[in-house]
Amino acid sequence: MHWVGSARRAMARMPRHVQQVFGAALQEVQLGRMPSIAAPLTGFSDAGVLELAEDYVRDTYRAIYTVRFAEAVYVLHVFKKKSKRGIATPKPDMELVRRRLSDAEADHKRWVEETERRHGG
Repeated sequence: MHWVGSARRAMARMPRHVQQVFGAALQEVQLGRMPSIAAPLTGFSDAGVLELAEDYVRDTYRAIYTVRFAEAVYVLHVFKKKSKRGIATPKPDMELVRRRLSDAEADHKRWVEETERRHGG
């Protein structure tokens, strides 16, 4: 599991219940399963970007991750949804996810290159 930016710290600030639900779901993802609370994130259909959503005490929490890379799951963003109108992910959060997906792609590329170098290939 790879955490991008402040995603891990954000997860640690979530209510304990939300941490447990997201933690269990992310374990399923690592095992190659699709958690029941996961859904593709609108606007990223070809990138393998999904979101977990959990309602808890009148708030909605989300964790966005990508399974684009066979070797690793990257958690891109974890946050409490602030807008009470609609279910759409707010634009600033979508922009952050796009930047972090780009960071994850660069990180993964470096990892692949380093692995190939170490193994002579």
